[in-house]
Amino acid sequence: MKRILVIEDEPDLRELVEFNLKTSGYSPVGTDNANDALMLLEDAQFDLILLDLMLPGLQGGQFLKILRGMDRVSDTPVMIVSAKDSEEDIIAGLDAGADDYLTKPFGIKVLLSKIAALLRRTTSVGRENAVHAGISVNSETHRAAVDGKDIQLAAKEFELLLLFVRNPEKVFTRNQLLNTIWGYEADIFTRTVDAHISSLRKKMGEKGRLIHSVPKIGYRMES
Repeated sequence: MKRILVIEDEPDLRELVEFNLKTSGYSPVGTDNANDALMLLEDAQFDLILLDLMLPGLQGGQFLKILRGMDRVSDTPVMIVSAKDSEEDIIAGLDAGADDYLTKPFGIKVLLSKIAALLRRTTSVGRENAVHAGISVNSETHRAAVDGKDIQLAAKEFELLLLFVRNPEKVFTRNQLLNTIWGYEADIFTRTVDAHISSLRKKMGEKGRLIHSVPKIGYRMES
């Protein structure tokens, strides 16, 4: 049974989400603030976090930054669920390390569908291991190395590298990458792909040049 941490300060909404998660076969734990959420994460492991941004005390964005710096739980998938619905807010949330973004108000069926899709993606990534051109990606230990030297990657950078290493020479459009890694299919988010690719290349050093830009299309990993 997948454990889901629900961080939401609106009691009625939190209870509604928890109820529907339970009836859908999940094990939810709810809290109304991010400070208590951090304490919960010290004692338990969660498969997914639903995160409101506007919270009392520690804000959702601050919580996400702290979470991504905690070794044991840094890779926990996070779906932001927020009333902040502008393009800039969504891009900022994804760039900060969120795996998905759902704006309020939302339908419960949409929420449950997104949760199932996100859990499928993260579970699938966790089973994959790949090696190509001196680049190795081990999902079981969530470690990546270039020419035998470990490199530290953010969650989405890791997933991108795994996808490229498993599919050398295959061209991925930006929307394909958005759909596969983030679960989005919209041109407005392509800046997110470019920013993550740029960061990934830098961390790979000389081997970063193997991730080749295909003009007006997307990217591929060269041999």
